[in-house]
Amino acid sequence: MNWRNFLAPYSQVVEELKVKLKGMRTQFEHESSHSPIEFVTGRVKPISSVKEKMKRKNIHINDIETELQDIAGVRVVCQFVDDIDDIVDRLRSRNDFDVIEERDYINHKKESGYRSYHLIISYPVETIHGERKLIAEIQIRTLAMNFWATNEHTLNYKYEGQIPEKVQARLKRAAEAAFKLDEEMSKIKDEIQDAHRVFKTNKNDHGK
Repeated sequence: MNWRNFLAPYSQVVEELKVKLKGMRTQFEHESSHSPIEFVTGRVKPISSVKEKMKRKNIHINDIETELQDIAGVRVVCQFVDDIDDIVDRLRSRNDFDVIEERDYINHKKESGYRSYHLIISYPVETIHGERKLIAEIQIRTLAMNFWATNEHTLNYKYEGQIPEKVQARLKRAAEAAFKLDEEMSKIKDEIQDAHRVFKTNKNDHGK
């Protein structure tokens, strides 16, 4: 297996999706409306992580493209929980890729406390050998959910997936606190958006 050649089109998928999603954000800004997208990141799973997951899930090398759905991953981070539904609806309606599976970890959180919304998509990528349809994952979450998930990932790395029970308990409490923050901020969403508009208008006026 030439891993560099194998992963190259996945890198292309990530870069193209990032451009398209950032383009959506820019369009909202041009229309001076609230953008449900705060920022976009993406990554291709490292070779070591691909091999580790293959071993853990007993995936044959010939089945990687269908069984490993997160080799190409893009993350969309937003301000409010309501923004997640907005983004999901907009992505479902696009005709440049197909949504083949959805995983709602917002209303059905993981045991760890993890919350996010995952879309598994089939993305047509043009290569020098013609079109290939590759599976990619788009995660949509709030800033608070992203903060929690980033730290949980770091702790998993530190403890090699065996986080001590006391730390796990604290993580779960932190996850609930983060979600309560999201709920409270959603209640004053209109006020926050009005404040953003006023700030932006004043900034533009002073810049003239």
